[in-house]
Amino acid sequence: MTVLDPALHSALRALKLTGMLESLDTRLAQARAGDLGHLEFLQVLCEDESARRETAAFARRLRRAHFEEHATIETFDFRANPKLPAAALRDLAALRWLGAGQSVILFGPVGVGKTHIAQALGHNVIRRGGEVRFTKTSRVLADLAGGHADRTWHRRLHEYTRPAVLILDDFAMRELTTTQADDLYELVSERSAANRPLILTSNRNPTDWYALFPNPVVAESLLDRLINTSHQILMEGPSYRPRRRPRTTTSPPASPALDSDPPNE
Repeated sequence: MTVLDPALHSALRALKLTGMLESLDTRLAQARAGDLGHLEFLQVLCEDESARRETAAFARRLRRAHFEEHATIETFDFRANPKLPAAALRDLAALRWLGAGQSVILFGPVGVGKTHIAQALGHNVIRRGGEVRFTKTSRVLADLAGGHADRTWHRRLHEYTRPAVLILDDFAMRELTTTQADDLYELVSERSAANRPLILTSNRNPTDWYALFPNPVVAESLLDRLINTSHQILMEGPSYRPRRRPRTTTSPPASPALDSDPPNE
């Protein structure tokens, strides 16, 4: 094991080159064995540092996304439901919609895997280096309502506008108040202007969303902007949740003791 010069150790830490620091002994051993030339030695050290930074950045993006679970396209069992448009969902996983600023709407009955697919698409965005935020729609509306109360509405709106992709789970669950409708309008407008798409999951068909808005003009302006620039995927079929339910084992009934007295006859 190589003992690093304390000054070199301190310098690498001061420059935040801990990736190099962690692999330096290994790389020095490879160089001494003749496996690495001078230029290769420097190159692999830089690659080690780059890999460490990317791993750390990926972990930070994943943490900031606030996903409910570790859901990926690879872990989704498409065989569980033959009615799902697997080809269309896998096509969305390629993220061509992201660069075009096009949103994604996943709608259908409860339990078919909409939330899993939404988070899986977000996971792919994070792999590509983008920021993602996952949240329930009701929480966004409650948070923005709090911003009206304490005059932090603009700051809170910016937090939902900033990520490359915002995932609103359980969209259009119930009728909206005038303030909620206005807040949604501002959120969608801000993200549209910044060319930052949304991923929405809903139990309702998008054509049924209009009736949830108290003001038809706001509904038409918001939903026309959202629906007509999105990929809409109907997910239907049997529920995906029973396949993910933890299996329970039942203990066999206890056998009577061998030395117990026989029952009276």
